[in-house]
Amino acid sequence: MMLKTTETGPESDLPPVLLAHGLFGSGKNLGGLARRLAATRRVISVDMRNHGDSPHDPDHSYAALAGDLAELIAAQGGRADVLGHSMGGKAAMMLALTRPELVRRLVVLDIAPYAYHHREGQSELIDAMESVRLDGLRLRSEAEAQLALQVPEPGVRAFLLQSLDLKSEPPRWKLNLPALRDQMPLVVGWPGAPAGGFTGPALFLTGAESGYCREPQIEAIRDVFPQAQIRIMAGAGHWLHADRPTEVAEIVADFLG
Repeated sequence: MMLKTTETGPESDLPPVLLAHGLFGSGKNLGGLARRLAATRRVISVDMRNHGDSPHDPDHSYAALAGDLAELIAAQGGRADVLGHSMGGKAAMMLALTRPELVRRLVVLDIAPYAYHHREGQSELIDAMESVRLDGLRLRSEAEAQLALQVPEPGVRAFLLQSLDLKSEPPRWKLNLPALRDQMPLVVGWPGAPAGGFTGPALFLTGAESGYCREPQIEAIRDVFPQAQIRIMAGAGHWLHADRPTEVAEIVADFLG
């Protein structure tokens, strides 16, 4: 599946940087990182399948997501530095493990090769989005008022509403909500590390205030990525690139060279 991409930055001697966003997001979510890296590198921001302006498909397994990234890298010359956040980080890890020849350097933001157990919360967000009455909807504030009945956090509502297309007639969610609901056990899970592993350079950044990378998850990272550098960012949660944007961007830029 050929994903929707946005390319920025100049050509250089280094391969492009591929940015993969998290669940319910789009390529725009990593815009701050893209702008920093694009100062010296070509950056390709993608909308993952079933998100943004990329095609929809009932298969949302990590094998499928990694296959999409592999297809894109092959079309761009055959090698890339790959950065992923959350769901995108798992897709990037699966790519590095199954097609290591395509990945020069790997960066993963606040996720591990680990099966988590929070799918109920993610499915509740799908429930909330599906409950919004789209017929006759004209203003984003109207949709937010409906979401507020089930999603109390303003930041989460604002994040979800980035995927509401009000220009469509009738308005629609750009997310493939039925497929994401059906595949949620796969999204929060982890299928296990393929044989061989990834021995290339890898950087894992995690937020000190996030629960995604505690001791069991860090142990899983070291088991699968023996060369991994792991850095814990103080004052940052799961969205560490939004909580500490300048520091995270500089660490990533330095690691990618």
